[in-house]
Amino acid sequence: MSSTPASRLHLAVALDGTGWHPASWREPVARPQDLFTAAYWAGLVAEAERGLIDFVTFEDGLGPQSSHPFDPDDRTDQVRGHLDAVLTASRIAPLTRHIGLVPTVVVTHTEPFHHSKAVATLDHISSGRAGVRVQITARPNEAAHFGRRTVPRIDGYDSPGAQDTLADLFDEAADYVDVVRRLWDSWEDDAEIRDVATGRFVDLDKLHHIGFEGRHFSVKGPSITPRPPQGQPVVSALAHATIPYRLVARQADIGYLTPHDTDHARAIVTEIRGEQQAAGRAAEPLHLFGDLVVFLDDDPAVAGARRDRLDTLAGYPYLPDAPVFTGTPHELADLLQELNSAGLSGFRLRPAVLGHDLPRITQGLVPELQRRGAFCRTYEASTLRGLLGLERPVSRYAAAATA
Repeated sequence: MSSTPASRLHLAVALDGTGWHPASWREPVARPQDLFTAAYWAGLVAEAERGLIDFVTFEDGLGPQSSHPFDPDDRTDQVRGHLDAVLTASRIAPLTRHIGLVPTVVVTHTEPFHHSKAVATLDHISSGRAGVRVQITARPNEAAHFGRRTVPRIDGYDSPGAQDTLADLFDEAADYVDVVRRLWDSWEDDAEIRDVATGRFVDLDKLHHIGFEGRHFSVKGPSITPRPPQGQPVVSALAHATIPYRLVARQADIGYLTPHDTDHARAIVTEIRGEQQAAGRAAEPLHLFGDLVVFLDDDPAVAGARRDRLDTLAGYPYLPDAPVFTGTPHELADLLQELNSAGLSGFRLRPAVLGHDLPRITQGLVPELQRRGAFCRTYEASTLRGLLGLERPVSRYAAAATA
């Protein structure tokens, strides 16, 4: 067991298809025939909620999944196709009571006004348990779905052209989140009067034009959806390098990181904290979560054999963007506490096979962390911001009016 002093960790689970391994759908527990049903997703989230998981994320995209980061592939032996993440989360919201629901939205090519009201609606439906994971796309074929602009083809992350393109896309994403946050604030909390006697439903003086003018967007506002119960639903983003680290530092409440080891984790945390200070947000809370793909079994040899079998079915070794953990819940708890000592406050776990590894998280890892005093034994707040220890912010426009 790790000698690191126990501190309370946050846990999230990333839901995608039948699991994160590309051959996961071929496992007997995978249920690929149910993949596009509401009951399938409701069952997964119910299991996560039984395990007191802080929140789940739902993957999404503007094109079919691909093993290539910048181009579509033509594989037919892997899961292809997504349900809409925001709509799925909205369907699940009334079936859950405590767990946070964080759909992915692709901000490239789409309008911030539409996503602001969609996530605000999810927050109303869930009584304050909504978040959003913002994602960019650099795929030319996805730009062609919209026909508004072209995106140059990227052959590799490290070329100068790629860095320029990605920097522009992430700058656009930062502006996108800024607009969304302003739209969430555009209704003051008490803008709705609903006074039948006087016939006044809303106080127009408490609805505000946001007047955003930037290089990527010009948005007047206000929103058409009243301010979300949380004020600001939780914003998160996945980041692998300096350019996306800056998006996390400028605009996110949670950053998902992919460190290879404890020293790497410490270096990433230091870099992001520096970017956070440069962005003028040093005093604001920002959670940094480690992302890990997990193969969990009571015997590490069994977990390793399962991973090997799935790699054989896929036809290649699975080497995702995040580290892969193969072992027991006890060993994973050791690793999480070690990474926690490097400055990570939580972890987003990606079950390799959802039907197998999600229950190992909720029924194996969670009790082990609880035994160590490193995880909660009950939900301790009614909103996602509350679960994460984030205060409910005042509308910037209400604060300005008061001042």
